Amino acid sequence: MANKNPKIDLRTSPYIRRAPTVAQIMRNVVYALIPLIIFATVHFGISALALIIVTTLSCVITEHLFCKLAHKPTTIKDFSAVITGILLSMTLPAGFPLWMGVVGGFVAIGLGKLLFGGLGFNVFNPALVGRAFLQAAFPVSITTWTPTHVADRFVDFIPSTLALPFMRPVDTTTWTSQVAIDGFSGATPLALMKFQGIITENSALFFGTVTGSIGETSSLLILICGAYLVFRNMLDWRIPVAVIIGTAIAAELFHAFNPQAPQALFMLLSGGLMFAAVFMASDMVASPVTPLGIFIFGLLVGFLTVTIRLYGALTEAVMYAILFANAATPLIESYTQPKIYGARKKPKS
Repeated sequence: MANKNPKIDLRTSPYIRRAPTVAQIMRNVVYALIPLIIFATVHFGISALALIIVTTLSCVITEHLFCKLAHKPTTIKDFSAVITGILLSMTLPAGFPLWMGVVGGFVAIGLGKLLFGGLGFNVFNPALVGRAFLQAAFPVSITTWTPTHVADRFVDFIPSTLALPFMRPVDTTTWTSQVAIDGFSGATPLALMKFQGIITENSALFFGTVTGSIGETSSLLILICGAYLVFRNMLDWRIPVAVIIGTAIAAELFHAFNPQAPQALFMLLSGGLMFAAVFMASDMVASPVTPLGIFIFGLLVGFLTVTIRLYGALTEAVMYAILFANAATPLIESYTQPKIYGARKKPKS
């Protein structure tokens, strides 16, 4: 029986809303990263903040100069270079020398982005390209960790921060926090698990009271920042969820065959996996868009991350896992394209 008094929903114009621009999306990603920047500064001190600023400026200046050399309008106003710089710095130790951060920013933009044609054409996540170069070029500096919550971290730089190019800091006693020199190579939770069989408490990993890269902060805070982007409809929630599911499944499978291997919760909360799942794997250009492709992408990232962590030479592996999955994205999408309704297959010649 038809409703005699149908309700009519009257709204004011405009009836068709314009989709958010690239600059608006990128700006909101920067907003989501601000709490993590603050947390990292409180965690590690002014050395971490200086590294974030210098690496970001390096990315912005590099993109601006490349645009000028190509006689094209500058593209720094879309905030993509800013995001690349912040993400790159978040994958580095707090005491990473600033001049190396400049080199990483140059490589991230020049090799990881502009070489492919700029924003929208990059095959790999530019920040991870810069991180992979730094891993290969400066393996000692990128695996040298500093203690957290040092007393004088807001007034004194970590000596390695201000090291001159191709030089090592010679006077570590200038860091007036009275931290032993051995503290500069302290082990991360992943290193403790891999080389000493020590499993860090999940609560410390969840709230971020551990050492590691700047972005290895509170998993709770990372999830909150990711939820903000999902709420603003500027992050495809399926990608981080797929990475988390893939990592959890792989970790539990390895644990079933080897009970000494850590379980899923440790693998999810340790290292930079949570940060990478939310802010790195979700790159709109380098990740799949098909529903099945996203799930395969997440399984691939999770399986590779757990495999390299347990059996590879490196303690952290999510960077290489995402880069490999980025390379496989075109192949994944070619096999997961949904069928078009009414379309017919081409006859075989």
